[in-house]
Amino acid sequence: MSASAVLEHLERNFDQSVNRLVEWLRIPSVSTDPAFKAECRRAAQWLADDLASIGFTAELRETKGHPVVLARHATPRGRGGSLRGRGGSLRGRGGSLRGRGEARVPHLLFYGHYDVQPPDPLDLWDSPPFEPAIVDGPHGRRLIARGAVDDKGQVMTFVEACRAWRDAAGSIPCDITCVIEGEEECGSVNMHQFLKDAKEEIVGAAAPGSPCDFAVVSDTGMWDIDTPAITYALRGLVYLEVILHGPSRDLHSGLYGGCVPNPINELARILATIHDADRRIAIPGFYDDVRPLTAGERAEWAALDFDEKAFLSEAGLAQGYGEKGYSLLERQWARPTCDVNGIKGGYQGQGAKTVIPSSASAKVSFRLVPDQDPRRVVEAFRRWINAQLAPGCRVEIIDHGSGRPCLTPIDHPAMSAARAALKEAMGRDAVLIRSGGSIPIVEGFKSNLGLETLLIGFGLSDDRVHSPNEKFELKCFRAGQRSHASLLGRLASLGG
Repeated sequence: MSASAVLEHLERNFDQSVNRLVEWLRIPSVSTDPAFKAECRRAAQWLADDLASIGFTAELRETKGHPVVLARHATPRGRGGSLRGRGGSLRGRGGSLRGRGEARVPHLLFYGHYDVQPPDPLDLWDSPPFEPAIVDGPHGRRLIARGAVDDKGQVMTFVEACRAWRDAAGSIPCDITCVIEGEEECGSVNMHQFLKDAKEEIVGAAAPGSPCDFAVVSDTGMWDIDTPAITYALRGLVYLEVILHGPSRDLHSGLYGGCVPNPINELARILATIHDADRRIAIPGFYDDVRPLTAGERAEWAALDFDEKAFLSEAGLAQGYGEKGYSLLERQWARPTCDVNGIKGGYQGQGAKTVIPSSASAKVSFRLVPDQDPRRVVEAFRRWINAQLAPGCRVEIIDHGSGRPCLTPIDHPAMSAARAALKEAMGRDAVLIRSGGSIPIVEGFKSNLGLETLLIGFGLSDDRVHSPNEKFELKCFRAGQRSHASLLGRLASLGG
């Protein structure tokens, strides 16, 4: 059966798919709050049951935190070689997807997460965050709820595509492994170990049908409401806490002021020098591994006609800011950054208390680009800050986690199939973009499983991710279902 019949089935049953998503969104799966531990498990079980209902073998796998949903589907003909070759198509070296005399269909890993951010502050929501509301908006109906777009709604675009293939065509045409975790919003702290433990089940001899070829993630965005996008690069992340210690106790500023180092003054002084006059990071060697932008990339991005003014106005700003010599998109997608995310020290109560505090602290994050190594960045920062300490001060640096940047080759075999699928589903060519954000586990697919990742998302920049009144445009929900259905069909058609 052609994908067109599956797309028609999706249209006829779209309202039912919305109802299923609403049911899942009602479960408050807040992973960062222990009070919601049981609700996280309930959300995981809901998804496992739903996947089982459409032919997957699905189970909850325990971790040290919230469980992972591991679900697998194998086609009757899914045995053969590997599709990880380089080139512009999904065909193997011999020009076909056959291996050892048997038909070869792709095996993809689909990743997402069922956990959501805390809904606070509750008083800023127009409706209760876990009582999904469907309201009218500029682009038609939209669904408002915590997790609507990040990431339950986007996970369900893929699940609904699989359901439509099963219902309309009788079977899902590709081998699929779904790994849906419950700790993405708190750093995916147990996912790397899970991937190591389950490697053989995903990419080895125990994998369903055939070895896994690549990963697909829907946790990113479109270029705009009408234009699909494939994200081929994510920035990495380093998150540190810096604690500067001075006197052994808080001191009277009248007796000791000007005679001893003030940790707040010293920490502020040091952090104020982390950027030079051109807004470049002043840590020696920081840019040594940064992959420079090509002239072609800069020309392609300039041709996107990005509306910087509109982007800035959403943040209440009229003028951009950042590293000299780069456009806003170039800074966001391909240049590293350093930001102080929080700072504290001394007296914070009402009224006055004249003390020199014994310590001061700051949270500092770095966004990294290919080919920067988080470990090298941490060590360079450690050396830099120690070299600037005033006599009598010492610094403590706590590493709160990191993730490497990732870059999927744009000539990866799966890329052409994805671009064709998005064109079929949405009627427009997909834009190839990067993202300034980070999804640390994507690099884990490469380092732990040897898989490249297709990032095909359906969110919009105004979806209020992590904020009150998070939304998912139903037009985007429909586009995601259609795109994944078309992708599955196009991959399967190459197996002949």
